Amino acid sequence: MDYKPKLGNASGNGVDLQGFQELYGADPFYAWIGLNSDLMYAAHKAAGGMTSIYRQIGIGCERLFRKIIIDMTAYSDPRLAEWSYTAQTRAGGNKKLSLDGRLELSEIASDELKGRVDNWLRQYCDELGVEHPKYGVVFEVRQGYKSKDSKRQNGDIDNAAVAWSKGYFPVFAIFSSQIDRDIVLRYRNSSCGILVGQVNDNPNISLFAFFDQILGFDLAGFFERNSDYLKGEIENVLEHLLSAE
Repeated sequence: MDYKPKLGNASGNGVDLQGFQELYGADPFYAWIGLNSDLMYAAHKAAGGMTSIYRQIGIGCERLFRKIIIDMTAYSDPRLAEWSYTAQTRAGGNKKLSLDGRLELSEIASDELKGRVDNWLRQYCDELGVEHPKYGVVFEVRQGYKSKDSKRQNGDIDNAAVAWSKGYFPVFAIFSSQIDRDIVLRYRNSSCGILVGQVNDNPNISLFAFFDQILGFDLAGFFERNSDYLKGEIENVLEHLLSAE
């Protein structure tokens, strides 16, 4: 809500309206053509702010996803809901790469839940024509997937290959229903599961059905119950972003 555009000053806290008017007003070309206006400043705020909104929603989805896994599995250690691995960089160093959630079959406290997860896992793997993993499932969580960026897809598939090598079935969990069909097909053809925010009864397709039928948590109901509050928060943020102040 407090986002301010950097306007070339990467090290600063952002430029307010007065600073924008001074910066653009002192630029002869921009001043001549009228870019030193309040509306132009609002446009800069909105453009950068939209990216920030989607990013923060994505972080919230990751945290919610892990919290539900921790609550439903009753893990002895909450860190079991996380998964990471170390990869070598081109410079010869190491970097840590993380996925956003994990279902470790051996650590799930409830035999009933463990059985549902195991049955779902086996059925999904049979559907894809792949071997059943040894340890469980790891998840990459996204709020949405509107882009067809090949670099992101390649990175995802690299992560998935490592997950398989470590004994885990990689699944992409997308809260929004907006995802290109070509991306879904590419991930499934790369031996990955993918769940999207569709309202149907298939836990191999719908993220909401997976949470309800497999994990035993009504994710759709959670958002329905909290919808008025969330809408109010988003509306408040948007009003600030779209103003020139």
